[in-house]
Amino acid sequence: MNRSLPVLASLVCLSLGTAHAAEPVAGRKPNVVFVLTDDQGYGDISAHGNPILRTPNLDRLHAEGVRFTDFHVSPTCSPTRSALLTGRHEFKNGVTHTVHERERLAPSATTLAQVLKAAGYTTGIFGKWHLGDEPDRWPSRRGFDEAFVHGCGGIGQSYPGSCGDAPGNTYFGPTVLHNEKFEKTEGYCTDVFFAQATAWIESVKGKGKPFFCYVPTNAPHAPLAVRPEDEARYAGKVKSREVAKFFGMVANVDDNVGRLLGKLKEWGLENDTLVIFMNDNGGTAGVEVFNAGMRGQKVTPWLGGTRASSFWRWPGTLEPADCDRLAAHIDFLPTLAEIAGAKLADGVAKQVEGRSLVPLLRDPKAGWPERTLFTHVGRWPKGAKPDDHKYAGCGVRTPRWHLVCVEKGKPRWQLFDVAADPGEKADLSDQRRDVVKRLDAEYDVWWASLPPYLVNEDAVPPKDNPFKELYRKQFGTPKPE
Repeated sequence: MNRSLPVLASLVCLSLGTAHAAEPVAGRKPNVVFVLTDDQGYGDISAHGNPILRTPNLDRLHAEGVRFTDFHVSPTCSPTRSALLTGRHEFKNGVTHTVHERERLAPSATTLAQVLKAAGYTTGIFGKWHLGDEPDRWPSRRGFDEAFVHGCGGIGQSYPGSCGDAPGNTYFGPTVLHNEKFEKTEGYCTDVFFAQATAWIESVKGKGKPFFCYVPTNAPHAPLAVRPEDEARYAGKVKSREVAKFFGMVANVDDNVGRLLGKLKEWGLENDTLVIFMNDNGGTAGVEVFNAGMRGQKVTPWLGGTRASSFWRWPGTLEPADCDRLAAHIDFLPTLAEIAGAKLADGVAKQVEGRSLVPLLRDPKAGWPERTLFTHVGRWPKGAKPDDHKYAGCGVRTPRWHLVCVEKGKPRWQLFDVAADPGEKADLSDQRRDVVKRLDAEYDVWWASLPPYLVNEDAVPPKDNPFKELYRKQFGTPKPE
């Protein structure tokens, strides 16, 4: 996703005080806890209407925060992560896939962690990085003071080239890269990541610096390895055992969110901490039960592939409310930068394509200028020419319209008035040729801007996977895979 017009070169602090916020927002430097789940769809939350799944703690974030109801991410994992952390479309970070070296965040990109560090924050990540497994791409080299991560796109995954996790890893007792050295853990992966994040917060709180705690969980991404007691919560309540496992994994995430919220309250940090929750792409295993009336899911350009939860809870500062303005992952960095009082260097300001959401956090009904966002599934075959896949899974979105093409070759656009038809059932491309022509032209301009940024397309992979190489150096012969 991207805007059709370049963003302003700098962020401007807004006037303080509003009837919609008890306290000012910009420049406040709160602690920030950001939870990002993996492959949990918008519909996989009970507050969004799921008839089976129960998520009381996520529902609490929903009830107590600003809820963006038209918030969009990328259709897959690495792309969303790169856009969140840089404020620009993933393709302009070189990220056009989730493997084959095309998941690696371009070294030239400045990350949110680097921006917040420069503003006086201490930073930590606990879980899934998925933006490069080679040492120079590790989060410890991209602005994170504390890094506790698995490799690849999932625990135990491994692909030819650089993208791969520690050998033989599983969701139970995973071996985790902790500040550039492997550490063997005990327990279920989600519990391990939240426990480590909580312990880190306890170690840094009250030491004169605000903290940015990023918890990107591996769950509920497949394989659906779940604690038996969590699967048992949904056994017999859904037709598929796979869905019962998936829902159990989501429920376990929800439990951990509740425990973390409890600790923040116990430590007296609740009113000084902005807690943000999102999911990274469209739904997967849970779609067959509930998809919030949307068409599509992960790895598609439909709204069901990109619409995400976006809850922002900051007691005493943000008043609970729905916000229906069109927003996206590229808005995340400029928003947190403004809240943190971070002054963006010229190069970083030029990198950012998103908008600060601060005006909407202060007043969810505030004016919000028209914008255009771009989606592309990417994932063309290794060695293929990107131009040959220009229309293979793409979308152009404005607040009212969604132009979609799912076929390779010449564009066969479909057009939906998503303001009136959020389920994308009625194709209006024949009736509104004027809209198709306008959005198609905007897409052409955007696509033509990409080639200089596609730095990973011809990347030469290393001879050995870096996580495996480090594992052998540290432990000797790897566990059997």
